[in-house]
Amino acid sequence: MPIVLCRVDDRLVHGQVVIGWGRPLGAEFIALVDEGVAVSAWEQELYRMAVPPELDIRFVTVAEAVPQLGDWHAADRRGILLTGDIDTMAALHRASPAVVRRINLGGIHHRAGRSERLPYLYLTDEELGGLAALEAGGAEVLAQDLPTSTPVPLRSFV
Repeated sequence: MPIVLCRVDDRLVHGQVVIGWGRPLGAEFIALVDEGVAVSAWEQELYRMAVPPELDIRFVTVAEAVPQLGDWHAADRRGILLTGDIDTMAALHRASPAVVRRINLGGIHHRAGRSERLPYLYLTDEELGGLAALEAGGAEVLAQDLPTSTPVPLRSFV
């Protein structure tokens, strides 16, 4: 199972992802799926600076990621599938529910219209509905900021 984590974190690549999750999971690559970052050389360079040299990082759009999901999952290298928003992860789940089946909500922060569900998780009612639809579609949705924290199932914060 080389894709070892499917994570939604609006900060994208930062220490909690690279060190907190990447090291304990033995991650060898991060596939960052984001429409804006995939076409922004300067943003890619910033994110590259946040990862150690032994950790490969790939910047792709949803359209580029979808045909690669099966290959990433079947490969020998362990990876993290990372998105900055729920809609992007939902699109990846719809494209490959066998690969994107356990979704980690790791950091979705405050903005207008969102309510605190957990200290690191702020969601609108619409986002909650989207997460419920993901679960109805076969995904397991859990909130967990660090691997040492207890996973919180969706039903606990709906």
